[in-house]
Amino acid sequence: MKDKIVIATRESQLALWQAENVKSQLEQRYPDLQVELLGMTTKGDQILDSPLSKIGGKGLFVKELENALLDGRADIAVHSMKDVPMHFPEGLGLAVICERENPTDAFVSNHYKELDQLPEGAVIGTSSLRRSCQLKMQYPHLIIKELRGNVNTRLRKLDNGEYDAIILATAGLLRLEMADRIQQEIPAELSLPAGGQGAMGIECRTDDQDTWQLLSPLQHEETSYRVTAERAVNERLNGGCQAPIACFALLEEDQIWLRGLVGSPDGKTMITGEIRGTKVQAEQLGVQLADDLLARGAGQILKDLYK
Repeated sequence: MKDKIVIATRESQLALWQAENVKSQLEQRYPDLQVELLGMTTKGDQILDSPLSKIGGKGLFVKELENALLDGRADIAVHSMKDVPMHFPEGLGLAVICERENPTDAFVSNHYKELDQLPEGAVIGTSSLRRSCQLKMQYPHLIIKELRGNVNTRLRKLDNGEYDAIILATAGLLRLEMADRIQQEIPAELSLPAGGQGAMGIECRTDDQDTWQLLSPLQHEETSYRVTAERAVNERLNGGCQAPIACFALLEEDQIWLRGLVGSPDGKTMITGEIRGTKVQAEQLGVQLADDLLARGAGQILKDLYK
């Protein structure tokens, strides 16, 4: 049994909350275990003047943390699952997926209670192509404006009047005890969530079996099935974290209901689909749904985007 674990984490308020949450769970289970945080600033945190889709996607938020794992400065890294790329560097892997928080998108505004109240020409902020393409299709009268930065930075820009409303992840606001900022939890029918949204994952060296064993009680079975299905969609579509792809699974007893979406950035074309099956088929269902989307035009949308 190890006597010390070092957690690599970004230094944003939300990332630190996630790392502290894992630290607390480990300390409760293993009272003699010393758990330390190694705070780091990633390239994704440093480059704030460009859309993520233009500078390499959300993988920019994990590379420095992975380097700390590979060179031995840290034992584990805690990530938001929607930021985790489909493939890991050699020697690293996903040890566990923790229990999911509310996975919806949140409508945040100081003057309006819900999306339907926004008037023509209202400015709404988001950094996500997934969110913006769905908004553009359903609310073509709105102006979608790029919004980068951590949660507090985005809220400050809203409060300063740069936006009439912004879209954030409900989970992040709940974890930071900012539920009062949520005007509307946007239903999946209006904004299908990103794969893995609201879930945390823990990355570890694949040869560090002692640490994998320590982490195993943190695995949440229901969340794991759901996120596995969602990530299988993304992987089959060869979709980066910032592609206009949504995939969201619900578990109903032992059955998975998986929905997926690929939209053009302008919101004029939207390919949607869904599939149901047993939870043990989670990965297979994700592949099947992705193949269906590709056969109906999603491949051309993504090909045009990646040009």
